[in-house]
Parts: sequence; C-alpha cells; structure tokens
Amino acid sequence: MHPIVHAQTRPDHPAIIMAGSGETVTYGEMDATANRFANLLRKRGLGRGDHFGMLMENNALFLQLVWGSQRSGAMMVPVSTRLTAPEIAYILQDSDARLMVTSTKFADVIEELREHCPQCEFLILGGDGDEDLETAIAAQSGEPLADPLPGQYMLYSSGTTGRPKGVRPRPPETDDIQEVSPLVGLAVMGAGMPADGSMVYLSPAPLYHAAPLGWCSTAHRLGGTIVVMERFDPELALATIEKYRVTDSQWVPTHFVRMLKLDPAQREKYDLSSHRRALHAAAPCPVPVKQAMIEWWGPIVNEYYAGSEGIGMTLVKAEDWLAHPGTVGRAIHGTLHVCGPDGEELPAGQDGLIYFENAILPTYHNDPDKTAEAMHPKGWMTLGDIGHVDEEGFLYLTDRQSHMIISGGVNIYPQEIENLLISHDKVMDAAVIGAPDPDFGEQVVAVVQPVDMAEAGAALEEELRAYLAPRLARIKLPKLFDFRPALPREANGKLYKRELRDEYAAKAEVAA
Repeated sequence: MHPIVHAQTRPDHPAIIMAGSGETVTYGEMDATANRFANLLRKRGLGRGDHFGMLMENNALFLQLVWGSQRSGAMMVPVSTRLTAPEIAYILQDSDARLMVTSTKFADVIEELREHCPQCEFLILGGDGDEDLETAIAAQSGEPLADPLPGQYMLYSSGTTGRPKGVRPRPPETDDIQEVSPLVGLAVMGAGMPADGSMVYLSPAPLYHAAPLGWCSTAHRLGGTIVVMERFDPELALATIEKYRVTDSQWVPTHFVRMLKLDPAQREKYDLSSHRRALHAAAPCPVPVKQAMIEWWGPIVNEYYAGSEGIGMTLVKAEDWLAHPGTVGRAIHGTLHVCGPDGEELPAGQDGLIYFENAILPTYHNDPDKTAEAMHPKGWMTLGDIGHVDEEGFLYLTDRQSHMIISGGVNIYPQEIENLLISHDKVMDAAVIGAPDPDFGEQVVAVVQPVDMAEAGAALEEELRAYLAPRLARIKLPKLFDFRPALPREANGKLYKRELRDEYAAKAEVAA
C-alpha cells in the first residue's frame, strides 16, 4: 500500500485536511506535488545519500514534501521549530545538509543560518525570487521520476542531555519505493487501524517529530485522511474530533493532562462517538491520568513505547492496561532485555536498563562513541530508559537513566514525583530535577507550572508538600519548589530538563 496507489484509484479522496483552516489536499493533488518536489530535489542535485533540512510549521505542504522526498532517494532532516539558530545550524552542519526547506515563519533565524551554513541553499515558503518554494515546485513536472529511489529521514534527538545526535537509519533493503513499511503491519495487526481507506486520523503534534511522521505516513499508506492541527489546543482537539468524525488519533500525555484540566462543561459538549482508537506515547503517562482518560473516552486508549531509533516497540491496549496499571505493554517489535550495570539480565520485577534485540539497528551520525555506549555486548541497543518486566512480559518504565538524581548516595527517579504532582488539581505541569547541593551532592527540586499562576506561592507550596508527604519517602520530597508560567517542553511532549539543570548549576556556581 502506498499513496501512489491511492492517487490512482481514489484521486479525489482527501489526504490532508488542516483542522483550523479546513484547507484540503486530495490524494491526486498530493501525488502531483510530491512528484514535483522529487523532481526539484533532483534538479538541485540531491539524490541518494544527500541530505536536506526541513524547518516547517504544521501546514498542508509538509506531508506532501515528505512524500516527495520519499521517492527522490534523498535523506530529509526534520528540524524542531523550537530550536535557536545556532542549534539549527549545528544540525545542518553535522548532517552535511546542502539545502534548507523552510518558511517565512522562521525569518528571524534564516538570516543567521545563512551566515553559519554557507553550504546550504534555501527554499522558503513565501520567499522571494529563486528562493520561493511554491514557485520552484510549480515549475517542475508533476510526472513521476524515471528512476525513483526510496528516501529516508534522519531524526535528531531532542538534545535533552546534550548536543542532539542524528539517528541514522539502515539503508533501504530494496529500491522499490512502494515496499510495504513494517509500521503498516504493526498499525493494522497491533493497533487495529483499518486498511480499507475509511480512517480519519487526527495529528495534534508537530509533524517534524518521529511519531507524527511515522503514523501520518502509515495512515496515508492505508488510504486514510489526516486531519492536521496547526497547533494543539485542548478544546479545539475535541471540536476537531466531532467536526471531522475522527476515527484514530495519536497523543502525548501532556495533551491528556490539558484536556482533563478543561472545565467539565467544555469536555462534555463534544460528540466523540466516531473515535475508535487513541494511541499515545513519547513519555510515561501517570496512572491517574490514563485511568481518567479511559473513564472518559472508554477502552480505546492504547499505548506504545518506542523511540526515534526504531529499535523496538511495545504495545498495550486499554483492557490489558487496566489489568496491569502503569505498563507500556509487551514487545511487538524486537525482543526485550532488562540488564544490570554489568550487562547481566535481571529477573522479572527488578529495575534495570532496557535493551531491544533486533536484526536491524541504526547508528548515531558522526558519533561512534554514542553508538557504542548504547550497545550491549550481545549486540542489543538501549534508548537509555530504566524499567522492569513482570512475570507476564509486560514492561514498566521507571525513568530515563540520565534523569536519575543521586542525593546522599540514594538513587531517586524523578518520574515518580512528577506523576504525583501532575495528579494534583492545581498543577498543570511539573519537572523534578537534581540541583547541586554541598552536603548531599544533589537536592530534589520541583519546577511546577500551576493551573493558575496567580496561586503560585507559599500557600500552594505548603499544599503540595502536604499532598506528597504521605506518598513519598522523606528523601524523595522536594527541598525546593519553583513556580513558573511554563516549562521548557517540546510540543512533542519532551521536557528539556537539561535547561533547568544547567540553570540551577549556574546559580550554584555563582553562589559558590
């Protein structure tokens, strides 16, 4: 299955609908634009093995360019719209990108990128002259390339613990651009997505991220209609499900939290009866949040655990999750191993570093040391998460290895504390970090976004301490609460704890 086939058999079927504007692109139109973009890339000298960056907001063109790249043989490097010019320049330089596809929405960084990346040409949506993306695409033929080649994309890590690293996929095993993607089988057999073209899929997250890219591509392979939100808004998401009769969707836990914090009257006013499957991932979901979502939406909330590296995946449907609260499921791609510090496999119930055994594993671009660091002596690979499996093979995540706090020689995992904080009615978001402490090495700091910033202060801190005290060991209780109107969180749900830790480390250095 491939959009090329759907363009031939159902050219007028909607492929993309923008949730806010209603702008619609049919499969026939998407296929023609993809062909034009593929021809444009070739005209610019980009073919197999050549890289180009894509810095683009959610719009109707984004996925059309993805499909054009996919048949050109080039390697697309999606770039987070949250990054600064120096951070973007690092990715372009590290990936040896020769072209940057972007829009005037990022005019504030484009000029700086020109200085840092003289090797790059620019094609800009809304740009001028030869750099105008739409004019350049329109000038190309809408006919297929005579020698199409499967393109790929190289995703860069969020950089939550340092410089982002490119996840370099293994080369395609065939030059057939219509080769069936393994994710299609997982979507149909594992998640239950329909293969008859009836799916209406809601994508509320940034398209440059791994999950939206992967699942939107899968929905298009299955002939579905993708409804793209320009940006996430909790009530608009519910209204969009009702308006477009959405059947399938993909979320992150922060989306759930924001929808659950809506006034009950707002939550209950929309008809969600068309909604059949809601996938979520990207971060551990607090048990009370997941329970509340299942109570609200019914047993349609399914969860998976995976990463940009594509080394493996677990999946759990609502019914199994209710019987095993907190699990992220059993492995459906790759084989799970949980290992101790010396690489030995641990028994069920014991926390350790999670590895996947898989025949196809990626490497980190230009970073053999990071690749080696992620590998087990037996050739398995880890995403850097700590967790355990139970006797039935269900995986439970504890936290990121890099997020662990060591206070007075005791290992503390912030996720447990964050899950409790986020379940409080007055908390919208929370990050728990380790800040330098002269006596204990690190102290536990809770950075909290209140639902109402006007309530931030001593009284709320006292209320949160009283809430946590009976639920946590004394060593885990935050020594400091820091209230902020927002946390440095990616729109894909990733929290930039590094920024918070660096901030507190700098404060400690000044104080010393």
